[in-house]
Amino acid sequence: MTQPPSADGVIRARSDVERLKAYSAPLEGRRGMLRLDFNENTIGPSPKVVEALRAIPAEQLAVYPEYDGLREAVVANLAALPAGLAHDLAPVCVGVFNGVDGAIHAVLQAYGGAGDTLLTTSPTFGYYAPCAGMQGMAIEAVPHQMPGYGFPYEAVMAALARSPRVLMLCNPNNPTGTRLEADRVLSLAAAAPNTLVVVDELYEAFTGDSVLPIIDFNATPNLLVLRSLAKTAGLAGLRIGFAIGHAEVVDRVSRVTGPYDVNSLAVTAAFAALEDQAFVDTYVAEVLRAREFVVSELERARVRFHVDGGNYLLLWPCRPASAVEAELRDAGILVRSMVGKPQIDGSLRVSLGSTEQMRRFLETYRLIDGLPD
Repeated sequence: MTQPPSADGVIRARSDVERLKAYSAPLEGRRGMLRLDFNENTIGPSPKVVEALRAIPAEQLAVYPEYDGLREAVVANLAALPAGLAHDLAPVCVGVFNGVDGAIHAVLQAYGGAGDTLLTTSPTFGYYAPCAGMQGMAIEAVPHQMPGYGFPYEAVMAALARSPRVLMLCNPNNPTGTRLEADRVLSLAAAAPNTLVVVDELYEAFTGDSVLPIIDFNATPNLLVLRSLAKTAGLAGLRIGFAIGHAEVVDRVSRVTGPYDVNSLAVTAAFAALEDQAFVDTYVAEVLRAREFVVSELERARVRFHVDGGNYLLLWPCRPASAVEAELRDAGILVRSMVGKPQIDGSLRVSLGSTEQMRRFLETYRLIDGLPD
């Protein structure tokens, strides 16, 4: 039904959009600061990526992007990892998207509609809800088990009996770090063959638990895995992500995107990043060392914090989180306040960078919030 104009004469969008609260993130003014707010790679991409971008001929910018070989490169990269692939993965099982955000939007646009339900956990990545809201979907968010933010396996399994259209799992979960073993992910999918189970694995490299080494998409066609080159390979600014699953599911999700949504620069960078897995492995190893350092320091100071999966932790300052966040920003360090979010209200989410970067964070945080020496 057509919406009547608003009082100022502006044409209204459809009702689902008018009710929508858009996902927003403070993205301006971040350059030159220590970026511990969005879980990005904090040191930049491989030098091989930079070299590849600098070598792009002018002609490549004048033609529409081409994706030949990119899906094959993703498969080859996955197969060469230590965990490998237990089952063959065809290139048609890989979809290429304008970031995983684009893939999430496309999944819910392809599979969600008015009256359908998106099942997820709470708290979780904030972009799932607006994408579902655009489609007029209802959202059922199951709280994590407390204490400790455990995955609410039994509650999610019970909710699957009501046949939600999509189950969205962030594994490990952002922002709580909650992890779910791969075999339990598969058991959820097996229990609900009419539900599309989407596993957002953006932070998997830091903690494992991926389903990709063991899944057979022919046996479990209702499971889709999302991967990115933003958090590990340092390509967040180029926006490229992948959806990996049964070829028919990937095809349907890809139908609702534009033919050239991923630009040529991102494609070139992706090829170079996938060929330099050693750079990613080195960066991930450094983040894990930094995590051990930060955890030991916070434990010694007897500060309330929570850390599990992913390249981030939650930290509860003694003073109001918003004030501490602002003072850290004034000192050149960005973190993310979780004020108002269920179960983690009053905390800061702090991304993990290198040991040197985390040492700088702790020294500044100690001055701002009174962390003991």
